Amino acid sequence: MEVTFKILRQQPNTLPKFQKYTLAVEGGNTILECLNRIKWEIDGTLAFRKNCRNTICGSCAMRINSRSALACKENVGGEIARFGKGNSQVDSENIPEITIAPLGNFPVIKDLVTEMKSFWDNLETIDPYISTRGRNIPEREFLQSPEERSRLEASGNCILCGACYSDCNAREVNPDFVGPHALAKAQRMVMDSRDNETAERLDEYKQGIQGVWGCTRCYMCNEVCPMDVNPMDRIGELKQEILAKNARSVSRSIRHRKVLVDLVKAGGWIDERKFGIQVVGNYFRDLQGLMSLAPLGLRMIAKGKFPVTFEASEGTREVRSLIESVRESKE
Repeated sequence: MEVTFKILRQQPNTLPKFQKYTLAVEGGNTILECLNRIKWEIDGTLAFRKNCRNTICGSCAMRINSRSALACKENVGGEIARFGKGNSQVDSENIPEITIAPLGNFPVIKDLVTEMKSFWDNLETIDPYISTRGRNIPEREFLQSPEERSRLEASGNCILCGACYSDCNAREVNPDFVGPHALAKAQRMVMDSRDNETAERLDEYKQGIQGVWGCTRCYMCNEVCPMDVNPMDRIGELKQEILAKNARSVSRSIRHRKVLVDLVKAGGWIDERKFGIQVVGNYFRDLQGLMSLAPLGLRMIAKGKFPVTFEASEGTREVRSLIESVRESKE
């Protein structure tokens, strides 16, 4: 069958533009095989990265039909079946069309090749190396039980392809956010029984919106990850570790999470009268935080929107049971 590949091309200091190439292909041909044919048979100037061709190195990550994926893993038949006639545009001759573009959240060097410096720099910020400082037996191995090793399997599958970083909505709007790839690696460090800096790591990973609290929980990283690392799940596990080891008064981000759950558990929904005082005002300990609530409170009172009383929801018992069940399942 014939398929048209609509590739977003860009030279340095020029605006991007689409260029189309039509090939006779089989449904089982991978996108990378098709790109190779375009480069070898039609246009030698097309630029893209590749290496192993076996979903191991992560080099050929790009956006295929508007979603980040590995070109060596996705094939023509799968793309047409997933999106209908190739995202699927159909030209006047009824030829399926597959759109290919460079990864998002990265500056483009040329065509499908992106500059990944920020990706690697952000990975470095979480110190993705096992620390053994303080150990007095350097001549011996640090052995792990099968159970300890199993806690690292998901994050250990990461091949650092950049797909999650490319589709991360938090990274798109917040340049300080380190990215799901870095936090997935951070979870591995925290869970690794051989590391002896867990407390220091958790203190670092919880800071501001560049760490775990910067994640918007859009789940796009889980959606596009080609290795089932599920970075969103790993970030959630990091949050649980931070919450388990910190009192509610430590930071506003932690209080926000704890107070929200506690209030919903108590009344089925949030008691707005208490929420601001407990989170922003730190249970009346933060006078500056309390003062910052005053203008909003006065406007709410003036407009008759300040809740004078609170009535628990009819489903409070069911909500409380659900929260307790979730907590028990994670213990």
